Amino acid sequence: MKAVTWQGRKDTRVEEVPDPTIVEPTDAIVRITSTGLCGSDLHLYDPLTPFMTPGDVVGHEPMGVVEEVGAGVRDLKKGDRVVVPFNVSCGSCWMCERHLYSQCETTQNRDHGTGASLFGYSKLYGQVPGGQAELLRVPFADFLPVPVPDGPPDERFLYLSDVLPTAWQGVEYAAVPDGGTLLVLGAGPIGDMAARIALDRGLRVVVVDRVPERLARVAARGAETIDMSQVDDVPERVRALTGGRGADSVIDAVGMEAHGSPFAETAQKALRLIPKPAQAAFLKQAGVDRLAALMTAIEAVRRGGTISISGVYGGAADPIPLFQLFDKQVQLRMGQANVRAWTDDILKVLSEDEDRLGVESFATHRLPLDEAPAAYAKFQAKEDGMVKVVFKP
Repeated sequence: MKAVTWQGRKDTRVEEVPDPTIVEPTDAIVRITSTGLCGSDLHLYDPLTPFMTPGDVVGHEPMGVVEEVGAGVRDLKKGDRVVVPFNVSCGSCWMCERHLYSQCETTQNRDHGTGASLFGYSKLYGQVPGGQAELLRVPFADFLPVPVPDGPPDERFLYLSDVLPTAWQGVEYAAVPDGGTLLVLGAGPIGDMAARIALDRGLRVVVVDRVPERLARVAARGAETIDMSQVDDVPERVRALTGGRGADSVIDAVGMEAHGSPFAETAQKALRLIPKPAQAAFLKQAGVDRLAALMTAIEAVRRGGTISISGVYGGAADPIPLFQLFDKQVQLRMGQANVRAWTDDILKVLSEDEDRLGVESFATHRLPLDEAPAAYAKFQAKEDGMVKVVFKP
């Protein structure tokens, strides 16, 4: 089959790899019909390359049709249409019983001290082959895949794999009070969708970004916007919009690749000069994240407010202003999305006749899988108005 493989820093290629097979009786094989390119994929592109192996199949936002099921699968059958969540969770362990699916004890990676395995996401998270491919082996087939109805286009349901539950959890964790203001940092796929979800709930939403096309998308949905390239002090602008107090809640939908962090960017570049095993050890012990977005969130949130972190961070010892967080009495919530905790509620919204969240027009680019290498480069560079890419294997 064809699959997008990681070959080195900023080097992805579409190659022929062996077809997946049933390994456990609870497995299914899914023929992929649509699969997304996620901002988190860029972290593997650069700088989390020390945890990658040439030939790793990437991608964690797939959906498709069941081709084969193992002997132990009771409910799923060949021909079923499914979306595959990005975290690999069993559904029955202590953590899963508490809906903490991103912490699944069955697939935790204890050697690296990390949570549940993820599709297509490095040694840190299980090195499970990903979904930017023609076929995908899906474990725990009676729990993990989300069955969806035939008929509507793929993009009505595709984002159940990651974008929708990650954004949904971000809004839930933000706990915006009635009549409050939500500040969303970053208008990439997660920030954009979080803004849509919050607006759909009737909240006041202010979105910060530096890419005009991205700001225009959220403004068209009803969000207020701040172009950070045109404003000297984003937190001060937020306070001006909120009676001098600051936002009630902030979602950091940017994470480690934030612009405006020159020292961390220099550290990331310097890291490439040392041997790969040393890079991995360094990343586990030191802080090399670009913290501009998080620092903005801490400055812009009101006293007693909440910061919800959806953007991915990878450093182990980044300098965090704990005094400021404590003094402002800020509540901080974060983590990988517990996808299966939210999918049933989201599916109810998606099953309505009205496309309330604009999912069917959410993608800016629909490309064949062969164009994945160029899409990775353009997405990282934020070129060509690229916000969300969907590949069609």
